[in-house]
Amino acid sequence: MDMSAQSQDMKELTCTDFHELKQLARQGYWAKNHSLRAKVYHKLISNIPCRTVTPDANVYRDIVVKIIGKRSSSSLPLPEFVDNSLIPTYCLNAEGVGAVRKIILCIANQFPDISFCPALPSVIALLLHYSKDEAECFEQVCRILACNDPSKRLIDQTFLAFESSCMTFGDLVNKYCQAAHKLMVAVSEDVLEVYSDWQRWLFGELPMAYIARVFDVFLVEGYKVLYRVALALLKFFHKVRAGQPMESDSIQQDIRAFVRDIAKSVSPERLLEKAFAIRLFSRKEIQLLQMANEKALQQKGITVKQKRQNVHLAVHAENFKSEIVSVKEMRDIWSWIPERFALCQPLLLFTTLEHGCSLSRFYSHSEGHEPTLLLIKTTAKEVCGAYLSTDWSERRRGGSKLSFFGTGECFVFRLQPEVERYEWVIIKHPELASTSLETENHAQPASSTLSSSSIPSDPSDRLSPFLAARHFNLPSKTASMFMAGSSDCIIVGGGDGQALYLDADLNHGRTSHCNTFNNQPLCSENFQISILE
Repeated sequence: MDMSAQSQDMKELTCTDFHELKQLARQGYWAKNHSLRAKVYHKLISNIPCRTVTPDANVYRDIVVKIIGKRSSSSLPLPEFVDNSLIPTYCLNAEGVGAVRKIILCIANQFPDISFCPALPSVIALLLHYSKDEAECFEQVCRILACNDPSKRLIDQTFLAFESSCMTFGDLVNKYCQAAHKLMVAVSEDVLEVYSDWQRWLFGELPMAYIARVFDVFLVEGYKVLYRVALALLKFFHKVRAGQPMESDSIQQDIRAFVRDIAKSVSPERLLEKAFAIRLFSRKEIQLLQMANEKALQQKGITVKQKRQNVHLAVHAENFKSEIVSVKEMRDIWSWIPERFALCQPLLLFTTLEHGCSLSRFYSHSEGHEPTLLLIKTTAKEVCGAYLSTDWSERRRGGSKLSFFGTGECFVFRLQPEVERYEWVIIKHPELASTSLETENHAQPASSTLSSSSIPSDPSDRLSPFLAARHFNLPSKTASMFMAGSSDCIIVGGGDGQALYLDADLNHGRTSHCNTFNNQPLCSENFQISILE
């Protein structure tokens, strides 16, 4: 190497500025030289804040003989927490693969609290390439596992964390890869089964040249990078395979094969470019969603490895009955709602066929429940509805005035005559979140104006913490919420100017009422609302 290159390498090794490190990692400066990447990895991992007592290289040298002895590591079963994950060779020879197995067994000895960590074999196999020996590789992996910075998430080590990350990935796909998500719903009965593979795409199927580039950025920026790259992989899969017949009977197998052979269609640079072009929500918002998904799993008692059917995200056909939608249509709706609520089953709260056409009776049946699903069938056989994230009792905060509430997880939809979902406009156009206060001061407040006093001061225990307007830099007068209710009407506002309006004239023995959806008058034949529990 010439002197200029060596000088640049020294600059990269001594760099401490986060933004500069991020640019170096994203641009692949460490990929040009094996020894440089090894030194950078050693520096970055050494700077990870860890527990006071973290096993190091000397510990490995002390315990490896006791654990392995004179036996061949290939004859020893791997711990259950790797979930039968295959060890990716990443060009390792037989001795290297044996070293990975030994390190896994020693980590199991030192970290008895790890209960589920299928990504571990891949991480060890990769770091072994950039470590001077097995002991150093063991120490680096231990530091990653022992990270005690609550703001720096690295590798999932429990089934609860892993499963909630799969649900979070499903939520992100639903927002950012809607075309691919639609395909998954069409060809798979349980989309979580497909999305549970997302870490395997990265730590298992992705070729070494690709995962090394991803790992460069991961060590600097953390877990969010993994979501970005997995979303990019799904986008490329849909783009390359769009309109083509499936190569196997399983969409999971097709995605795995695509990722394994990704070099045929996408370069590492193009993959990362696509990943960082996605305008993903902030780390804080993703963390809130992850916490909400973990809470939902805990409430369902799903905290350890179980059979997949116990984590099934679909409506149970044998228990579902509705005069408005079919089981297939309900499954389409289920694919749109947040993953943590897709664990639930719908329970009917109110229907005009049984409870009559009274808005006050609607409120009495639906208050105290969240989230809820609203379904409407018109006399023209059109079907529309809304997913409502917030309890209707929140409408009382505005007193006698019509006040808006709810979160950005709400949406309105149409099933007949065509299927269409209308989301919060901020989701599709995040740049609207930067609306200036100066613009606001010169603009008339919209009908969905929400005063700052309407926002709960401590929403930490609410079921829908994700995508609330408080998580965006929105002036209070332009923070459009989704739901509004009074004694006269209820309104659910959707994205792209779509809205659902229900008139209060439902009583006095009337069997229908006028509604407005997409500015078109409708006449209701049946009206239904269900809670998800």
